[in-house]
Amino acid sequence: MAVTPFHSKRVYNWYISCIAAACMVLYGYDASVFNSVQGSARWKAWFNHPSSSLIGTINTVYSVGAIVGGFFFGGPLSDYLGRKVGMGIGCMFVIVATFMQAFAPYHSIGCFLAGRCLIGIGQGIALTSGPIYIGELAPPHIRGKIMTLWQTFYSVGSFICFWVNYGCTKHTSRLGEWDWKMVVIFQLLVPVIILTLLPTIPGTPRWYIQKNNNIDKARAALRRVRETEEEVEEELTQIRGALEYEKEAISSSYSALWKDHSIRKRLLLALVINAGQQLTGQGSLNSYSTIIYQKVFSSASQIALINALNATFGILFTLNAIWMVDRFGRKFLLIVGGIGMGLVMIMVAAVETETPTLPNGAKTQSVGIALVFLLFFFIFFYKPSWGATVWIWTSEVFSMNVRAQAVGMASQTQNVANTIFQQFFPTFLKHDGFYAFYFFAGINMLLAAFVYFFIPETKNVSLEEIDVLFGGANHSAQGENMLAESKLHGAAHIEHIPAGKPNE
Repeated sequence: MAVTPFHSKRVYNWYISCIAAACMVLYGYDASVFNSVQGSARWKAWFNHPSSSLIGTINTVYSVGAIVGGFFFGGPLSDYLGRKVGMGIGCMFVIVATFMQAFAPYHSIGCFLAGRCLIGIGQGIALTSGPIYIGELAPPHIRGKIMTLWQTFYSVGSFICFWVNYGCTKHTSRLGEWDWKMVVIFQLLVPVIILTLLPTIPGTPRWYIQKNNNIDKARAALRRVRETEEEVEEELTQIRGALEYEKEAISSSYSALWKDHSIRKRLLLALVINAGQQLTGQGSLNSYSTIIYQKVFSSASQIALINALNATFGILFTLNAIWMVDRFGRKFLLIVGGIGMGLVMIMVAAVETETPTLPNGAKTQSVGIALVFLLFFFIFFYKPSWGATVWIWTSEVFSMNVRAQAVGMASQTQNVANTIFQQFFPTFLKHDGFYAFYFFAGINMLLAAFVYFFIPETKNVSLEEIDVLFGGANHSAQGENMLAESKLHGAAHIEHIPAGKPNE
């Protein structure tokens, strides 16, 4: 049966979203790669057995690089050069940094640290442009479903990394130093694919109009992703109206972040929930699950397998958001996810701390299985809620004039929180063990309460009309009125020109 235009454009929407969402594979892989190589005795020997504080520093320099990339470069690059170019630049940084890490000289942790910082900068840039691209091209009624790909691809990155690492741990004697270098170098795969496919996708219509007022290119881009000409023209009118209002009534620059009360409000809310995403406990599990599981299991291969299975289930659990986020809404998922994660963290802490420890420092097999099951249950709650939904909400709540910078700042708050917390988490875990998980339980309950009282629902609201939810004006409607008035004034001016007089 022939494919109808409706179906072909819907498929194309998913295709371009998958390419943009692949930027999150970079994040998911890199968040897992250092976690993985920590389990390699050859990696430790290559870098002269780094201390726990140096391990924390290696994570910190990545976070600092991501903060710099997201806060200072991601927004301006995305606004000045376009969302596609922003993704491409981020990928090129990742490629260079991957070679620096994989081929760092013997006992030269400095080169490895520099690579971690550079890869953070690249990801900070790519992770600013990617979700904006998806949000600006996805139809409003399926925007949540498509944005779910963003967090799903994070899990895909972890999945690839942990399974590559598991395969390497099974052949350490044959691979030698490549038992960790292979895990690092495999990170080249996805950025190369993204750079290859970027020329096949359109720019965003909002950027075309914002940057050069290029209506023709904006219309051509919309025709590739919308079903009817009526939809194309209606959306073009909304975009032009919103941009006109933001330019005339607020500011076309980033100064609107502090000039406009409603934008200040949503930026503050976005900063809180993005920082909260990392304080749920998932950030620590991503970076230190190998160290955490070493307190329960003694086999490196067994730990690698658990990490790989965790990443596999992470993909499946994130996909739940596809059917849940536009049905139940963003707010519902964040509240249920916060409560569920809090209860699981209480159980994790209780099971580990209230059971006997074997002479070798590990736990009994039954306790180990129970802990693994509970931590898998944690990601069951986390992935579709605070994993996927935080990104969805953040990418859709800001008006066009500040969207790139605001999304960059909000998303990199995740790394600010990580930088602060992950620096001392290894020491926290070393001294207090699984009692640290009670801290995460309390944080998750507080986050659920915060969402209940302060976060508005955004499902099925168009990007140009979302300002009303935060006490602002309808940018699209106000701007359309301005454009209409401008046309009327222009017509009146022409009518009053005397015959035979040119309009100079």
